[in-house]
Amino acid sequence: MKSKENKNPLSIVLKGLIVENPVFVLVLGTCPTLATTSELKGALGMGIAAMLVLICSNLVISLLRNLIPDIVRIPCYIVIIAGFVTVVQMLMHAYLPEIYSMLGIYLALITVNCIILGRAEMYASKNNPLNSALDGLGMGLGFTFALLCMAFIREVFGSARFFGLSIAFLEPFKIEFLTQAPGGFFVFGVIIAVLNAISNGRAVKKKDFSCEGCPSAASCGGECGECKKEEA
Repeated sequence: MKSKENKNPLSIVLKGLIVENPVFVLVLGTCPTLATTSELKGALGMGIAAMLVLICSNLVISLLRNLIPDIVRIPCYIVIIAGFVTVVQMLMHAYLPEIYSMLGIYLALITVNCIILGRAEMYASKNNPLNSALDGLGMGLGFTFALLCMAFIREVFGSARFFGLSIAFLEPFKIEFLTQAPGGFFVFGVIIAVLNAISNGRAVKKKDFSCEGCPSAASCGGECGECKKEEA
């Protein structure tokens, strides 16, 4: 595939961080978001791990985009992503064993995280290596930001702690419900509701959902009618 024209590097990064935040706007990667945000340490570890995999996999997939046959592109993307996830796992196991144990199976599940595979399919396979790496950085920062927002609310108000350090004056007022699974859903829902209220339910512009951004556009040729419905 031909790469799209160069864009402002800062706009690419900020797009993933704010305009198309993968968790709060696109609502992707909700499984690790809910599972690893009971503590700030775990959230930060998951965010950095996913960001490293995003940057590296986007870069390699962009470099190989003209060499990978279209019919096997998804399996190839998964193999590339899995390779980087394995490297991150090994490094974290060696140098950050506490966070490695805290994340558990969710670290390995980065391989099938829809954010990473989605960016490979939607962006890295169509853009040059630099822009693809920047897209991975932006999406990774957006993912990390979302995890930290969730974890801050859940840890500070749920267990009266901040990065494991006790906050004495909050101890009598902590809401332990927030540290449990239902509390994660509650916090996530409230944040999404607030963002939708602020943006009037249109955090992402309507034009971003045109045929240009559809992974099936090449095969359907826009004949499915869905794009026309959106434009109408």
